[in-house]
Amino acid sequence: MDSLHSRWARLEPHVAVVGPDDDRPRPAVLLFHGCGGLRAHLPRYAEAAKALGWRAFVVDSYSHRGIGRAAAVMGVCTGLTLRGYERGGDILAALDGISRRPHVDPDRVVLAGWSHGGWSIMEAMTADPDRRGALGLTDAGACALKGVKAVWLAYPYVGPFAFNRLKAWRHCPRVLAVTCRRDHLTTVRNAEHVNAMIRNCGAEVESWIAEGTHAFDEPSNIGPMRHDPTLADEAIRRFAAFLEDVSPNL
Repeated sequence: MDSLHSRWARLEPHVAVVGPDDDRPRPAVLLFHGCGGLRAHLPRYAEAAKALGWRAFVVDSYSHRGIGRAAAVMGVCTGLTLRGYERGGDILAALDGISRRPHVDPDRVVLAGWSHGGWSIMEAMTADPDRRGALGLTDAGACALKGVKAVWLAYPYVGPFAFNRLKAWRHCPRVLAVTCRRDHLTTVRNAEHVNAMIRNCGAEVESWIAEGTHAFDEPSNIGPMRHDPTLADEAIRRFAAFLEDVSPNL
C-alpha cells in the first residue's frame, strides 16, 4: 500500500505540465482522464487554462501501472479493474505533490475529472481520511483539501459501482457538473440527484446539461459515444470561464 509520497513518486514522471514560462506561484488545475486513458481532448483544456495564466497538470494514472489502451477499455471501462475508489489515491497524491511546488499557489487549486476521473475525484471527496487504507493510501488524512477552490466534473461515472455517489463530501468547494443528455451510463435524473446531494453539503453547484453523448468532447466514436466538435468547443469555453471566475484578474 502506498503513502502519499510514494504514490506521487510513481505518478510524477507521467504528469504533463502546461502553463506560463515563469516561476510565479500561479493557480493550478489538475486534469484526470477518463477510463480510456489520455486522449487528445485534455491537452485542449490544458491550453485553455494556460491562456488564462493557470498552470495545468495532466495526470496519467495508467503509465506507472502498465495499463495500455486495450487493457483500459477492456478492464477499467468495464469496472473489472481500478475502480474510482482505488484511483482516488491518485487524486490526493497529485494534489499533495503539486501543491508543494513553488510555482503553484496551494490555495488556488481546481480538480477536473472526466468520467472515471470525475468518479475518482468524488471518491477522494467522500473518503474517511482517518481510516487506514482509505483510497489505497496509508496516510490519506495527511492531504489537506482546503486549497481546492473548485471542482470540474465532466460526465462523471455515477453508476452502481460508485458506492459513495450519494455520500456527503468532506470538503465542499464550488462545482461545475457536466451531464450529457444522451449518456448511456446514467440518466439526467440520476446525475441531478447526485448534484443535489453535493449542494446539500453547502457547495455551489452549477449544472450544465450538454445535448450530447458520454465523452462528446473526446475525438473518437466508440459504441454509443459520438464526438461533437461544436459541443466540445462549448465545453472548453465553459471550462475556461469557470477557471476565470474562480480566480479572476491573473
